Amino acid sequence: MDKVDIGLLSLVATLVLLALRLPIGIALALVSFVGIAAITSVGAAWGIVSTIPYSFVATWEFSAVPMFLLMGYLAARTDMTGGLFQAMRILLARVPGSLASASVGASALFAAASGSSLATSAALSKIAVPEMLRAGYDKGLATGTIAASGTLGSLIPPSILLVIYGLFTSTPIGPLFMAGFIPGALTAFAFVAMIMLRVWRNPSIAPKLQTQFTRAEKISALLDIWPLPTLIVGVLGGIFFGVITPTEAGAVGTALVILISILRRQFSLKMLAQAAADAAVATSVMFVIAVGASMFVRLMAFSQLPGFAADVILGISDNPFVVILLISLIFVFLGMFVDAVGIMLLVLPVIMPLLDQLDINMIWFGIITIKLLEIGLITPPVGLNVYVVRTALGNLVSLPTIFRGAAWFMLTDLVVLLILVAFPVITLWLPGVMAH
Repeated sequence: MDKVDIGLLSLVATLVLLALRLPIGIALALVSFVGIAAITSVGAAWGIVSTIPYSFVATWEFSAVPMFLLMGYLAARTDMTGGLFQAMRILLARVPGSLASASVGASALFAAASGSSLATSAALSKIAVPEMLRAGYDKGLATGTIAASGTLGSLIPPSILLVIYGLFTSTPIGPLFMAGFIPGALTAFAFVAMIMLRVWRNPSIAPKLQTQFTRAEKISALLDIWPLPTLIVGVLGGIFFGVITPTEAGAVGTALVILISILRRQFSLKMLAQAAADAAVATSVMFVIAVGASMFVRLMAFSQLPGFAADVILGISDNPFVVILLISLIFVFLGMFVDAVGIMLLVLPVIMPLLDQLDINMIWFGIITIKLLEIGLITPPVGLNVYVVRTALGNLVSLPTIFRGAAWFMLTDLVVLLILVAFPVITLWLPGVMAH
């Protein structure tokens, strides 16, 4: 068996282990150890096992991950995200399908604090869905909105997936964050536009609310959510103007959350300890995944599978847009069975040489990658965000109903993806301004 065959077999074995629900970090590490041992020797495999974990986890840039996680947990525990849905509901009261549109807006803002799609969907499921159902909204629209809007946490900075992508592809995280801002906002606006169009064509799926809000109530709603925009401006503004690095931004954001919670008299040492414990657990999981992925990258290098894959794809076409289409099909297919982090860490080591040969901009491709992962989060049968919504609501809404509702948003995501592929300037304009 030659090296490429071992690489292909390792890839298949990893997918099988993931399908059997083995944790992704363990699956990657186990397959990598066996694969490297088969190509070289057991001694060489043990040598890699003993050096890669520390050398990768000790990377200074990786410290951004626990700090952004801590910032998100603190923001949630200090109730900075509380009142988001109600505030957006008041501000968007006159928009068709106002509660669904408000859910999209609240998810976008929540995503900027949490950086996690799953956390965003879980939080809004318990707040927004019951209110939409009480108002007579179609169950598919109500739940599909939350499942799809939660995916904005993968794209709107600070995004943990963007940090991981940047570390594994050696792409600057600051420009990646800036690159995700406009596509994230574009996605949110596209979701709202789709909701408005659907409600306009079929008003019965989102009955119009008769509640009227005064100007004073609207001003009060804005004042109620001031901490979150302040946090977003502080973190992203600092990165954009070069005052702080992306690695420092997590620490600055955490400090801002603590300061704001003190000013609002919501801070306590117990709350800080609980948020730190949550962040430590989540960071540990991320580190295990990162170590396994680092070993998998080494296995791919030994197996020469990436070079073989590049030759096969280039044999089909060397047009960058055709190549992106082929890669997108791979992402969408895997998205039906594997979680977002798993897809990214499985595919990137294989396609990196191909991207280098075609001189594809890695910042632009990073946003395309995250968009594809977003689609995977609501694609059946795995669609993790759909399962998060289902779990949060219990037996209130069935899985097929949620997937049916999310399908509209998946189609909208595909339209946005096509726009981003056709017009790279949408993604690269803000990083370009930042560079100058």
